[in-house]
Amino acid sequence: MSDAEQPTAAEVRAAAEAVKTALDRHLAAVERRTGEDDPAVHAAFNDLAAAAEEYDELLYERYDEVTPFDIPDAEEALPPYTGPDEPSALSVLIRRDYAVAEPRRLLSQAQRIADHDRGRAAAPPGSGAGAQGVVGDSVHAALGILFGEYEADEVASRHKEFGLEEGDSTLWVVAAEEPAEPGEWLDAPFEDADPELVVCRFDMSAVFDEDPDDSDDGELDDVMDIDEDAAEGLGGYQERRGRI
Repeated sequence: MSDAEQPTAAEVRAAAEAVKTALDRHLAAVERRTGEDDPAVHAAFNDLAAAAEEYDELLYERYDEVTPFDIPDAEEALPPYTGPDEPSALSVLIRRDYAVAEPRRLLSQAQRIADHDRGRAAAPPGSGAGAQGVVGDSVHAALGILFGEYEADEVASRHKEFGLEEGDSTLWVVAAEEPAEPGEWLDAPFEDADPELVVCRFDMSAVFDEDPDDSDDGELDDVMDIDEDAAEGLGGYQERRGRI
């Protein structure tokens, strides 16, 4: 960038003052908060994030320096909560992505389940009736058997055993005034997911992994906090929590 395109020192100073003002407003909003999800606090948070980002950009362009701030993008933050203060019902929306990393392992496990369900002993090695017997080479059929036998949480905890590799996952807890009628949403179960009714959400993704060179102690910051015990077996995936 040429000198003509660089921000002036006065512009950088003004951006720094804007951050100070936004900090004061955010603290004042927090001190006056009326509940766990006060819209004024969310608005002040977004203003602070925008001011900090502007200052960081100008500081870098003018002086080739950066700030230590790591504030989530305001556009990625949940919108202000507009649901009931005391929900009498809730929905838990879960998505987990997997890659079929080891198809033969998946087929073998599905065949074992099918054999057990049919009440017959597993075929001896070399008999030709192993994974080819019921499941054949159909990954589609194997997945149907696997998820028909185990709850989704058990599959998640044993995914490597089933030849699966975890991808991104998310869990939303959504508030409601009253429970839905039986069968009401089965045709389109995720169509009415409203971010403004999310009580809390938990996102798991490798995209949240911290660069080990950027941290002395290897801990995640507050926005990407995850319990150490819960991190066992996650294979590098880390959690982001929202509105809790």
